[in-house]
Amino acid sequence: MRPTPFTTTLACAVLALAACSAQAQTVYRIVGPDGKVSFSDQPPPPSSKAKVTTAGAGGSSSVNAAALPFELKEVVQRYPVTLYTSASCGPCASARNLLTSRGVPFTERTVNSNEDADALKRISGDTSLPFGTIGGQQLKGFSDVEWTQYLDAAAYPKNSVLPATYRPAAPTPLVAKTAAPVAAPAPAPVQQPQAQPVDTSRNPAGIQF
Repeated sequence: MRPTPFTTTLACAVLALAACSAQAQTVYRIVGPDGKVSFSDQPPPPSSKAKVTTAGAGGSSSVNAAALPFELKEVVQRYPVTLYTSASCGPCASARNLLTSRGVPFTERTVNSNEDADALKRISGDTSLPFGTIGGQQLKGFSDVEWTQYLDAAAYPKNSVLPATYRPAAPTPLVAKTAAPVAAPAPAPVQQPQAQPVDTSRNPAGIQF
């Protein structure tokens, strides 16, 4: 049987997904001792005394795989889907609707702050949205044809097989916000003992001993 152009395209897409999966990198949010924030794909050395949190990863996923059917669980583990969105992005809603209607479990990361935008630039090379990853394959902007092609190549079902009890995780910021330190309560003022009035009835000069 001779391969058709369609099967050849799908085969190339599968190879691209497999090749890129090994290249997905984690972005680290680094806060130096001076309070300066930077992003890098390499963690700082322990001697730097910097605080490090994970800003995001192209192939990371917080999907609850335990609640998925076996075959879908295998696909999610091999080619996790992450969607990067913002509140005012119309095409982001289109990408979300495609994944939801097809029953593709995915992690949604929101980009609403300057720190989020900086982290997204480290991952994708720019700050355009929507941005998605299927395994290590990056998808910039939304094209129904392109996204469908890569979902097919990754072997995601064309129709939803999610159980009725499945609930997707809530969207989370790309850069986790650290809680502000709680100020220690101010010490209660020390009350000075009040001086007792001097009885001058027996000491007209008011002399104290």
